[in-house]
Amino acid sequence: MTGKSLRVLSVIPPMTQLNTPYPSTAYLTGFLRSRGIAAVQEDLALALVLRLFSRDGLLAVRACIAALPMPQHTPRVQAFDRAFERYLATIGPAVAFLQGRDPSIGHRIGGRNFLPEGPRFEPLDAYVDPHGGDPLAWAFGALGVQDRARHFATLYLNDVADVLREAVDPRFEFVRYAESLAQSQASFEPLALALAAPPNLVDRTLCELTLAALARHAPGMVLVSAPFPGNVYGAFRIAQAIKRHDPAIVTVLGGGFVNTELRELSEPRVFDYFDYVMLDDGERPLLVLLEHLRGQHAQDRLVRTFVRTADGVRYIDGGTSGAGDIPLAEVGTPTWDGLPLDRYLSLLDMLNPMHRLWSDGHWNKLTVAHGCYWKKCSFCDVSLDYISRYDAVTAATLVDRIEAIIEETGQTGFHFVDEAAPPKALKALAAELQGRQRAISWWGNIRFEKSFTPALCRQLADSGCIAVSGGLEVASDRLLKLMQKGVSVAQVARVTHAFTEAGILVHAYLMYGFPTQTVQDTVDALEYVRQLFAAGCIQSGFFHRFACTVHSPVGRHPEQYGVTLKTLPAVSFAKNDIGFIDPGGVDHDALGIALNKALYNYMHGLGLDQDVRNWFDGRVPRTTVLRNFIARALRG
Repeated sequence: MTGKSLRVLSVIPPMTQLNTPYPSTAYLTGFLRSRGIAAVQEDLALALVLRLFSRDGLLAVRACIAALPMPQHTPRVQAFDRAFERYLATIGPAVAFLQGRDPSIGHRIGGRNFLPEGPRFEPLDAYVDPHGGDPLAWAFGALGVQDRARHFATLYLNDVADVLREAVDPRFEFVRYAESLAQSQASFEPLALALAAPPNLVDRTLCELTLAALARHAPGMVLVSAPFPGNVYGAFRIAQAIKRHDPAIVTVLGGGFVNTELRELSEPRVFDYFDYVMLDDGERPLLVLLEHLRGQHAQDRLVRTFVRTADGVRYIDGGTSGAGDIPLAEVGTPTWDGLPLDRYLSLLDMLNPMHRLWSDGHWNKLTVAHGCYWKKCSFCDVSLDYISRYDAVTAATLVDRIEAIIEETGQTGFHFVDEAAPPKALKALAAELQGRQRAISWWGNIRFEKSFTPALCRQLADSGCIAVSGGLEVASDRLLKLMQKGVSVAQVARVTHAFTEAGILVHAYLMYGFPTQTVQDTVDALEYVRQLFAAGCIQSGFFHRFACTVHSPVGRHPEQYGVTLKTLPAVSFAKNDIGFIDPGGVDHDALGIALNKALYNYMHGLGLDQDVRNWFDGRVPRTTVLRNFIARALRG
């Protein structure tokens, strides 16, 4: 089979989120079908988890434990082994409950007498109700039986995952699976050694699932999308199984990790697993590759594609007679056909109502526009295609796609996965939804800019918007200007307040450790955040440590930000994060502990009346902090 007659199989490698399919295969499958190409898809990440977290899977884990020398039986593993019969009896019901197939068992799970409880449950007993009542009533209330049970069942799965990590595969994670083997790894050697090692239970199971998918679909080409470093090891194990089974099957690697970290790829051993490695959006490169395999043109016409040659690795971007990327309006509608939508797990690991959107329930993932309409932030990969090339569609086209997806999936929840959804496009989307009287629930990422007036926020809420997330980042006007965010702290306060008043949950992305950020900047930022929570402007947030990437303005022009980049080793594989020297010498990691501790309490309504300096355990001077700033901002 060659070219258009090839059956193309797109797979999701472990690990991504477990509550809803990662959208890359849905996008590519929908596009290829729109061009008359036979295309199918499989979620091997979900299949792997469902196989391991089953009766047969647990029996296999116990066999691994039995084969371990006694000194390697950790306390966690020993406790699991002692309670094994209870785990064996409850794993099926717990998974079925999280899949929504057996809600009635939630009453038993919620009673905490059904599931065996390992170390993941210990923090629950740390909550104390001063009135002597249920210590978790603040989170779930008197009627939250299903939520309570979902949280307990999630902790239960995490306990089993911890055992699997200690007894079977130390790299195993539900999200960050073996990511240290790939993330900013200049050399392929660590990953090569891992792939050459004897396969463990997880590896063998993934291989079996891969071969079963090949038997079902008989593909001539397999597309493997690795969006994150935590997908890379699994992606290579899948390709390894394919090549051992049938070297003639064409394997192609793409996805977010490739687009950001493999742009300088020169390691020939990668091509022992993948025939082609593609950068950026895959639609045009795949069409050209299929034409090449049909014999319509030479290899030199490939687009944004790495191949192995006799001399090493070659990057080819031969163009297509002037044709650029496929416009967003022409990529077709994503399809989830072939994915087991009734087998995904609605997890509840975080009690905060905003955090749960990432892990609880099915969300159809869609983009309002390609790229970012702002594309100026100095910490962002603004030089790369997924940010720099902005391309939108009409509201009518977008709602046509929404209606087609609802017809296929039966689900009306949408997560718009844009880097920052444009206010103008969201306003048009809301009007189109309202005009068609189409009821959906949706959420997505935005910039907290002044275009989001109270009136627009109310219109978005009326159209189905339930939550937004956006970058407040450092909560310092000086640093926001240096970042080129295009917003001020006062503006963020007014915009977030408008969303909250409209009944829309607000999550703030927060950052610490940005170049030239001082201790006082950090203390002031936490005070801003405290006031935003206290004023009801935001309900959720997450602090992350600033990381400099080679594709961002800071990484490309460090002198403009007062820092010096550290020298990277010779790169033949992955290149993204780069260390830097900030002459300020602030211990940001120590401050980060306090920031995250304070934020966790703020999200639960605790500590909002405390002096923010108390969170730092004496690490900061008792200098003046801001007072009532948010109140002044809201008064205009």
